[in-house]
Amino acid sequence: MKRTALRSLTKFALVCTLGATLNASLHAQEKDITGNWQGTLKAGNGLRTVLKITKDDGRLKATMYSIDQGAQPIPVTSIGIEGVAVNFAIKPLELTYTGTLSATGDAISGNATQGGQTHVLNFDHVTPENTWAIPEPPKPMAADAKPKFDVVTVKPTDPERRGKLFTFRGTHAMTIGTNVNDLITFAYGLHAKQIVDGPEWFGTDKFDIDGVPDVPGRPNSTQLKLLMQDVLSQRFGLKFHHDKRVLAAWELTVLKSGPKMTVTTDLPSAPRNFLYRGLGDLHVTNSTMKDFCDGLQGSAMDKPVVDHTGLTDRYDFNLKWTPDDSQFAQFGPRPPQKESDDPNAPPSLFTALPEQLGLKMEATKAEVDVFVIDHVEKPSAN
Repeated sequence: MKRTALRSLTKFALVCTLGATLNASLHAQEKDITGNWQGTLKAGNGLRTVLKITKDDGRLKATMYSIDQGAQPIPVTSIGIEGVAVNFAIKPLELTYTGTLSATGDAISGNATQGGQTHVLNFDHVTPENTWAIPEPPKPMAADAKPKFDVVTVKPTDPERRGKLFTFRGTHAMTIGTNVNDLITFAYGLHAKQIVDGPEWFGTDKFDIDGVPDVPGRPNSTQLKLLMQDVLSQRFGLKFHHDKRVLAAWELTVLKSGPKMTVTTDLPSAPRNFLYRGLGDLHVTNSTMKDFCDGLQGSAMDKPVVDHTGLTDRYDFNLKWTPDDSQFAQFGPRPPQKESDDPNAPPSLFTALPEQLGLKMEATKAEVDVFVIDHVEKPSAN
């Protein structure tokens, strides 16, 4: 009898313990995390981040704003809380967040991961009055505008600075760490091997450009190219003519099974993105195959890329591959690439294209446009 009673008491204690644990878990799950959260992503000089969480038909929804990167609203793909674990993801940016809700429910400590890099991002729950002001996104430049620079400065890049960038900051259109090959290939949709009779310093001397267009609003990618054409003419005195030559090239075609990319829902006037989160980790939106080829040949490939897909739509897609030694030479020397033992490492570009996008790239010879330099000069200091 005593043993039976002991077993009963043990079972009763176990049930009580499980019940208490379950009740605590359910209580944690019922925590209301709707409202405004803000914190600074510990990357670079720090990026202020605001997360606005709402509930719609019982389901959590959220929008994120990166205050120091233009503050465009970024829809959160999925968000949830289980116990004290808070998680969200932004699929187009391949960003994930994992955090832990504090016992008081007014703070979340956690990390954001993107492009294989993880950074601390802790949030505090704040009232609307105490939420960081979200700058109004700059209005787009009129779609039919053909801008030039009203004011522009060109300065040598700090030799200690790494990387290169075409970007916007407020009303300013800027480049950082760009040589003249970069400027011409971007402005005219070329590969550096299509530039003929350029001086040696085209590929070695780097410049930072900072200018304000003569038309209000943020330029689209085509208008940014016009601005780069303007600074090349205005500050570098560039004069040139076009010719045709047969060159070694990469030919992009579509598989018989068709493309695997998503046709964009963005308007043609909406911004186009061709963004690397890391070498071989590419995010593309609202772009044609010609845009894709221009982007690849201007960043990754060792010779021109010719579009023979016949596709006319604009697409959104991500492409991940492991670069070989010939790719991304424009970004400077890289350590020799070793074959990865990681079974989850992305494939080569030539495997990733058919698997991920339904496209194929092969070496060929093609008649392409060449850009013959007639006159150019180094810009004066300013």
